[in-house]
Amino acid sequence: MSSTVEARTDSAASGERRGARRRQKGIKGNALWFWVFVGPFVLGLLIFSYLPIIWSLVLSFFEAYNTATPSKFVGLQNYIDMLTDQNFLSSLGTFTIFAVFIVPLTFVLSLALALLVNQVKIARAFFRSVFFLPTACSYVVASLIWRLSIFNGVRFGLANTVLGWFGIDNIAWLSTVSPPWYWLPLVTVRLWLQLGFYMILFIAGLQRISPTLYEAAYVDGAKPGWQIFRYITLPQLRATSVAVLILNLIAAYQAFDEFYNLIGNVNYARPPLVYLYGISLGSIQDLGHGSAGALILAVIIMLVTLLQSRIFGFGKAGD
Repeated sequence: MSSTVEARTDSAASGERRGARRRQKGIKGNALWFWVFVGPFVLGLLIFSYLPIIWSLVLSFFEAYNTATPSKFVGLQNYIDMLTDQNFLSSLGTFTIFAVFIVPLTFVLSLALALLVNQVKIARAFFRSVFFLPTACSYVVASLIWRLSIFNGVRFGLANTVLGWFGIDNIAWLSTVSPPWYWLPLVTVRLWLQLGFYMILFIAGLQRISPTLYEAAYVDGAKPGWQIFRYITLPQLRATSVAVLILNLIAAYQAFDEFYNLIGNVNYARPPLVYLYGISLGSIQDLGHGSAGALILAVIIMLVTLLQSRIFGFGKAGD
């Protein structure tokens, strides 16, 4: 009897060991396939993102003219030069004006589009696709269309053609500084390109709102329209709204393609990235000061993002 029990115990123990070995082998196999699929992306991220950032940090403390190899250590002098450079400070002012236009307009219009599309009962997927499609367009291509076909400054441009119907003279949209008409093509092309993306974010937020909240509001006597939007919809979209504001502000800081392809590297409307591009890859090719300016811009973006998250309470448990 005891020998039978011992045999069963040994058999169970050996079965557990075999099961443990199979599980361990399965874990190793899963880990191997994980790195097979993820490894190339991680490697690309290290080579094309993190290493350039680290090397840019190194270059920001050295003189580096016409070469990516540091030559003379200058410490914080590059940062001091950039923070006292009036052209760089002016480029930050250009961004501020651009953000004042683009951030509120994008927020309001994308939210309005999301509310309209979300109310559509027929062909909702079609309308979502139509408004989202411009996000797949290249910023360079869109900028060239805006420059050559819509706001080209001659009577054959779409904008001046429409103005001509009302007897208004042609406007040189991209070169008129007073009044600053160049802001109209810059802002409209960015709106056309990004509204669909933020609309999708708001639609996702709207679909998370429980219908019982609206039913309870109607029972309590709330009127459809502004009251429902003010006291139900907008508070429930707080997390999505803050995310849209943060992403939009970061995107505004990184504005480059529309400015460079519409009006070029001009003093009256030059965002930070266009100015840094001119320093680093222009005739001077000063990679030391260019790297310092890029890191200053990155720190500004980080601080503004953290401040905005702090003000709006983004990431709290209630979100």
